[in-house]
Amino acid sequence: MGRFPTVALIGAPTDIGAGHRGAVMGPEALRVAGIAAALSARGVTVEDRGNLSGPMNPWLPPLNGYRHLPQVVEWNLAAMRAVEAELDAGHLPVLMGGDHCLGLGSITAVARWCRRVGKTLRVIWLDAHADFNTCEVTPSGNVHGMPVACLCGLGPKELTHLGGSAPAITPEVIRQIGIRSVDAGEKTLVKEYGLDIYDMRYIDEVGIKRAMDEALAGIDADTHVHVSFDVDFLDPGIAPGVGTTVPGGPNYREAQLVMEMIADTGRMGSLDIVELNPAFDEHNKTARLAVDLVESLFGKSTLMRD
Repeated sequence: MGRFPTVALIGAPTDIGAGHRGAVMGPEALRVAGIAAALSARGVTVEDRGNLSGPMNPWLPPLNGYRHLPQVVEWNLAAMRAVEAELDAGHLPVLMGGDHCLGLGSITAVARWCRRVGKTLRVIWLDAHADFNTCEVTPSGNVHGMPVACLCGLGPKELTHLGGSAPAITPEVIRQIGIRSVDAGEKTLVKEYGLDIYDMRYIDEVGIKRAMDEALAGIDADTHVHVSFDVDFLDPGIAPGVGTTVPGGPNYREAQLVMEMIADTGRMGSLDIVELNPAFDEHNKTARLAVDLVESLFGKSTLMRD
C-alpha cells in the first residue's frame, strides 16, 4: 500500500440544498471523467461504493426560512453514516456530491471520528462562498449556503445536532480559501464568529503560496485534514459547470498549487467534491478539471519532489 489508505468513493446524487437543479448528476460526471482510474494510476486502491439514496427534490419554496429541511436532514444523515463507516474502517472517504449542504454530514462525521481517536481536525474549505448563512439572513433559504454556520452550532437543531451534540466544530478548525461572495447579513456573522477567511482580495495581495502557508500552519502528525472542495471555488472561465458562478476565482495554476500544498502536508484524510453541475458544463470539462485537481491532492506533481 502507498501513502494513502484505500479510497472509498461515495456518491451523493442530490441538489436538495441548492438553488439550481443539476448537482444530482455530479457523482456520475466525476465517474465519467475517470476519477477512479485517475486515482488508481497514482497507486491508490479505490473502491466505489456506488450512490447513497435519499428523498427526491420536491422543489418547494422555503418553510420557516429553510428549503427542504426534512430532506436535507435525511441526505446529511446518510452522508454522515457513510463517511464515518469508511473512517472507522481505516479508509479515506471521498464524498462526491451533490450540493454543498452535504458538507454538514460529511464534516460532522469527520469531527466525531477525530474526537474519538484523538486527532486534531483542520478543515480546508475551498469555495467562492462562506456558507455561513442562517434563516434570518439568507436571501434564498437554500441550505447549501448554511453548512458552515450549522457546523458551528448556528441553525436549526435538526442540522446543528446531526451528530447528537453541537457544535460539530468550532470556527478555529476551519480555513476558507477563495471566498469572493458573502451575503450582507452573513458578513456580520462571519466577523462575529471569527472565521479564518482567505478571500480573493487577500490572495491577490499576498499571493496564493503565502495564503496557503498561513492556512496550513500548525498541521502536524496528529492532524486530520478534511478538504471540502466546492467546484465554484474555481474561476468560472475554467470551470463553468456549477450553479452559482462567481467571477474572479483562482486560475488553473493557483488551484493546482493549492492542491499540491495540501498534498505536501501528507495529512489529508477525507474529501468532499461538491456543486459540480453537468447541466451547466461544456462537454464535462469541469468534471475533468476537478479530477485533475483531485489527482494533485493525491500527490501528482510535475517533478519528483522530496
